[in-house]
Amino acid sequence: MSSSVRPASSDFLSRLTAIVGADNAIADPAEQAPYLSEWRDLYMGRTPLIVKPASTDEVSRVLALANAEGVGIVPQGGNTGLVGGQIPRETGCDIVLSLKRMRRIRAIDPAGTAMTVDAGLTLADVQDAARKAGRMFPLGLASEGSATIGGNLATNAGGHQVLAYGPTRSLVYGLEVVLADGQVWDGLRTLKKDNTGYDLRDLFVGSEGTLGVITAATLKLFPEPDERTTAFVSLPSLDALLPFFQLAERRAGAALTAFEFMCDLIVSFVVQHIPGTRHPLADDAPWFVLLELSGAEGSTATPMERLLGEASEAGLVSDAVVAQSLTQAEVLWKIREAASEAQKGEGGSIKHDISVPIARVPELLVKAGEAVQRVCPGARPVPFGHFGDGNVHYNVSQPTGMARADYLALWDAMAHAVHDVTVSLGGSISAEHGIGRLKAAELVRVKSPVEIELMRRLKTALDPKGILNPGKLLAP
Repeated sequence: MSSSVRPASSDFLSRLTAIVGADNAIADPAEQAPYLSEWRDLYMGRTPLIVKPASTDEVSRVLALANAEGVGIVPQGGNTGLVGGQIPRETGCDIVLSLKRMRRIRAIDPAGTAMTVDAGLTLADVQDAARKAGRMFPLGLASEGSATIGGNLATNAGGHQVLAYGPTRSLVYGLEVVLADGQVWDGLRTLKKDNTGYDLRDLFVGSEGTLGVITAATLKLFPEPDERTTAFVSLPSLDALLPFFQLAERRAGAALTAFEFMCDLIVSFVVQHIPGTRHPLADDAPWFVLLELSGAEGSTATPMERLLGEASEAGLVSDAVVAQSLTQAEVLWKIREAASEAQKGEGGSIKHDISVPIARVPELLVKAGEAVQRVCPGARPVPFGHFGDGNVHYNVSQPTGMARADYLALWDAMAHAVHDVTVSLGGSISAEHGIGRLKAAELVRVKSPVEIELMRRLKTALDPKGILNPGKLLAP
């Protein structure tokens, strides 16, 4: 699919520059640097030019020209992706298409629970605009200050409220997408029911910029809860994790909007390496849960108290602290949100974003731990994640005293081992981060030939020259 993609000529680069304006075409290597590597430094790409269009029309003209010339285009939002999907290849042939200038709020309809925004608007700005309109956009990520809504849609991002509201795919009514040849599909509708053929919206959500470039979206808004009650609890053993979640579901129902689990080691990493954090509980425990109930005023504090009391009597909870203010809740949430950052202080980290059926999460944690030790004795698993949707961030820190480079050289072997366990339990090798470059070869290894062939057919039909994000998601 990418065999026809070729280097850009000087004339082509000049014509691209004319479309976006000289001030919005970056050729200087020093100015390009922030766009060419992802935050873990796993990938460092090169490009002859970064273009920053300001409108859908400019994106359309860029893609039409690139398609005619057979030059690869790498769409990029906030450059917060974790699988290398937003980084150009090292060949230096791909053009980076940054959507950061496309930040308009096109319309807000609080009564209709909808908001239409440009793809380059950050998730934090989307949340703020919804809040000012008396509504809520529930997608929440640690990177929300930088991540853009277009990138969230392209990767079908998850976050800690998937349990209650679903992933990004569930939070969008319609899209505006520029196709490989420059045609624009205007699907910015607010219909809750539209049964008129194939669901084109869901085709592009999660496609990682390989089928089209999302330039705008109409998002679903929700009522802002009057009250949230947040608790941080310790569990006596892994065996208590699933029963405690099931009890929380039964007692809280739809009010249960977050159920995040963490092992003891990741909590200690956060407290040790992230300024302004401290352990919320006095005694050590092997597992912790951060849970949140949301609802009408006066509807969550008492149910939380009853839930924790019942769980304690059943031997499922060892200790707990309940936030008494928004500030205290933010302190508790910081422990969970800083989990990825905290691992940097412990050297190399091999990360896995996986999912299994909820009931099999404890089994995954045990079997993956055994597999990791076979690959690298002494490696330190630090799993955490969104238990309510089966999403486990099964990250593994290097053994104490091992050289970082030697440890990271085991990435593929460890990924194979963890993914094999995941697939054997009916799971997925990517829950919310996508495939990008990091997992392209693994996707072919674990997916059935029929699934891979169907995806290739879609790619060929929508992008016959293979110009859109070449080398990503589907390995050549």
